[in-house]
Amino acid sequence: MAAKFEWFSDKNSKFRFRLKAANGQIIATSEAYNTKDACMNGIESVKKNAPVAEVSEAKE
Repeated sequence: MAAKFEWFSDKNSKFRFRLKAANGQIIATSEAYNTKDACMNGIESVKKNAPVAEVSEAKE
């Protein structure tokens, strides 16, 4: 099985997605979106931007 995006409606009727690794483990989750279309756009944004995303340490 390859990695996959799953979209769903949460308990507040907002749309979210999660990215699952090939082993089924959740490796990323999204913010809440008001519409399914906005959620799908979020998935497309991750697909487009992640390959060039910078990695940095979070400073508190």
